[in-house]
Formats: sequence, structure tokens, C-alpha cells
Amino acid sequence: MTEISNRKTGKIIAVVAMCAAVAAGGIGVATAPSWAGQAIASESASPVRNTPGLAAPVVKAVELGVTPTDGAQGVNPAAAPSVKAINGQVKDVVLVPAEGGTPLKGSVSADGTTWTTVDPLTFNTAYNYSFTIVDEAGRETKKTQTFTTVAKANEADAAVYPQNGATVGSGQPIEIVFSEPVINKEAVEKAVTVKASSGQAVAWHWYSDQRVRIRPETFWASNSQVSVDLKLFGVDFGNGMIGNFDSTVSFSTGPQRLAVVDDITKTMKVYFDGQLVKTAPVTLGDPEWLSPTGYAVIMEQERHSKFNAGSIGLKPGDKGYYPPLTVEYANRLTSSGVYVHQALESAWGAVGRYNVSHGCVGLLPADAAWFFNNMKSGDVVQTLNTGAPAVEPLEGYGDWNIPWAQYAKR
Repeated sequence: MTEISNRKTGKIIAVVAMCAAVAAGGIGVATAPSWAGQAIASESASPVRNTPGLAAPVVKAVELGVTPTDGAQGVNPAAAPSVKAINGQVKDVVLVPAEGGTPLKGSVSADGTTWTTVDPLTFNTAYNYSFTIVDEAGRETKKTQTFTTVAKANEADAAVYPQNGATVGSGQPIEIVFSEPVINKEAVEKAVTVKASSGQAVAWHWYSDQRVRIRPETFWASNSQVSVDLKLFGVDFGNGMIGNFDSTVSFSTGPQRLAVVDDITKTMKVYFDGQLVKTAPVTLGDPEWLSPTGYAVIMEQERHSKFNAGSIGLKPGDKGYYPPLTVEYANRLTSSGVYVHQALESAWGAVGRYNVSHGCVGLLPADAAWFFNNMKSGDVVQTLNTGAPAVEPLEGYGDWNIPWAQYAKR
């Protein structure tokens, strides 16, 4: 017992002496335990740890980003679904309509960390998303998610005039009518590109949340090619309405054809590309039905058109009433019924002398036939000196009566 106690006491004294030497600033040798310099086999040979242990973690936890999120509703069909893994890779991604169908195509990044769909989504569709995540240790985790796109009630589309492939006159503005109100007008304008072969810049003029027109400062240059590229799929119109299509509409213009009608001289002078090609006598609206002034655009042409006084609010017995009749060579200028047309036979004696119409421009038969055959929809008629206001912009296409600086303001 004495010998053992002495041994223990000796060890304690030795340790105390060593500590005292170091504490006193002396030079000593500290020997580390043999296990401190060795790697733990389970952490070095087989990197499967991802929780802290005696050594630093070897495998980092995978961070996952999935778009859209699981269970999302009202997803914009233009949003490109994606799966992104940090500290891991993505494989076996399948995105398919929940009710069945062909899986959407997708692409994987070169490093295998990101999958993104290539095909667009469709409206009012539930999708199932399944994929496998592989961490840096090669372990796989399978996941499934779901989401649903915007309902059909929130789809928005639009109609464009002129129609694709049309040839129109140089005064024809572009008109876009939207199925739903556009609150985010700037977003829609950015999504629509208008290009003209003439290089003319254009401006937008919103007449309402659903109707906008687009035109250059002056008439389209002769024989221009104009394209309207609409990238509206997925564009947020506002109020939860989402654009549902992309489209390109292209049209051509003919020569600049302008008919100038002057109530003082009772004549019409027609210019093609600035050159006078025709002069004809006219009769205009009488004092109770003055012909509107300013610019109007030919909206449509009918070889024979049925006129009815009831369309302008007249009934039998009213002053100016006339029974239903058919006029020839009719070129509509306004929605309310102002035309350039062949004057009725009873009015031929007034042509070039005084006004007898209900606001229309009346021509003699030969001149009416020439006008009908040589002027086209989209060509411009300018009326001067009647004393009436200018054609309202939405009374047809009276856009050219709005000063450019004002037209270009939203």
C-alpha cells in the first residue's frame, strides 16, 4: 500500500511540476494523446455523415428551391416551373397534368443542379410535380408536389385590326380591343411591339381600359409593311387577369390617298402621294345636318348600301325623314352613318351648288364610281369649312383630329 501511494503521489507531483513550469513561462514539451491526430474511420472513409460529430460534417444538407411552391393556386401559365438544388443534384423530374397527358419537356443545367421546363403551361390545369434529389453522398430523396394554374375566368385575350395579311389605306390606325380591362397599361404596352418598314415611330392612345389605338405622327408612308408583335401570354393585365396568347399581325398600306372636300367650293380634290388626280363637285349636309369637319377614315365600302332614317333618330312625320332606300357606291366614314356615296337622283341638280344631304358627301354617278373603285378602306377624307365640329375619334377613326402631343399621352 505504501508503494502504490508513493507511485500515485509521484505522478501527481510530476504533472504539477510540468504545469507549474509552463505557467511560469518555462520551456516544456506537451505530448498530445495518440488519438487526437487520427481521423475517425466512420467520417473519413465513408462520407455519409450530415450531422455534427467529433469531426466537421462531411456532407452538407441539400437546400431545395421549387417553383411554383407546393399547393400553389392561380399560378401564371407563363411562369417557368423549376427545381433547384444547392449542395446536391436534381434528376428524374416529371411535370405532368394531374388528369393525365404528356409530361412537359424540361432542360437540366450542365452541373445537374437545376431543372427548368421548356414547354408552356396551360390555363385552368392542375399539375403534379415529381423529382429526385441526390445529395453529395449519393443518397436519393424522392419528392412530389402539386400546383394549379390560373382559372379560365381569369384569361384575357385581344382582337387586332387591321387583320393579318390585310392591305389598308395609309390613314388606318391600329386598334386593339381587349376582352378584359387593362389596369397595367405600361406592362401591356411593353409586351406589344409595332414596327413599320418606313421606320415611323408610333404612339398609343387609350380610349378606355379595353380599347387602345396606335398610329404614327403622320399617315403611314406609302406601301409600308407594318407588324404588330403581341407577347401577351402571361402578362398581368391587373385585377387578376392574365393574357392568354402570343401573336403577330402584319399588314400593308397602299399609296397615301387623300380626298379633300371643301364646303366653300363644293368640290372634292383627290391626291395620290401628294399629286392631284381627281376633282369632282359635291353636295354636303344641309344647315340642319352639317357634315363633320376634319379627318375621317374610310371604314368600309359597299357597292349597294341600305339606308334607314331611323338609324339617325328620324321617324315618319319628322322633318328630314325619308323611307328606307338603297344608295350606290357607299363609303362609310363614321359609325353614325356619314358616307361618301352617289347622291340620290333627286339631288343631282344640287351637286356642286348647294347642300341637301343629312351630312354625307354626295357625288354624281361617274365620280362616285371612280371614288369607290380607286379609294380603299383606310384611306383618308378631310372635310373643310362646314362649320361643324371635327369627327369624334370613336365615331369611326377620327384619331387624326387629335394633336400628336395629346395623342401620345396615356
